[in-house]
Amino acid sequence: MATELETRIEAEVAALEAMGLDQLRAVWRGRYGAPPKLRSPQLLRLNLAWRIQADAFGGLDAETRRRLRRGGAGAAAADRLQPGVRLIREWKGAPHEVIVEEGGFRYDGRVWKSLSEIARHISGARWNGPRFFGLRTEPPKARAA
Repeated sequence: MATELETRIEAEVAALEAMGLDQLRAVWRGRYGAPPKLRSPQLLRLNLAWRIQADAFGGLDAETRRRLRRGGAGAAAADRLQPGVRLIREWKGAPHEVIVEEGGFRYDGRVWKSLSEIARHISGARWNGPRFFGLRTEPPKARAA
């Protein structure tokens, strides 16, 4: 059974669906002071819904925030690798082997903190490490402006 707080928050979020852009912007200003940067009613509605729920029930936990700061899905894919796994990438005709260890990745006789550092060392360019080693095959979706 839903608590009184859950029922109230559910009603607040549901009310957002019927609001136009001007109303949504007014709700934002009323709750957070500054005017919102978003101009899309759909994105503003989603953002408000998330923030209303986060204010009431708590936002992201520390581990989730850490993963997002480290790169979201790509970092999560690298974190799921078990120690001992070998990643092999051929670059300019030469094979490069990385071995997953407890505290990082062994490559070229030393332990590295991230696959992205190794990818940059190999290629000389900035790469998403999990993508460079084939752990992520699609580029991230473009974000709406």
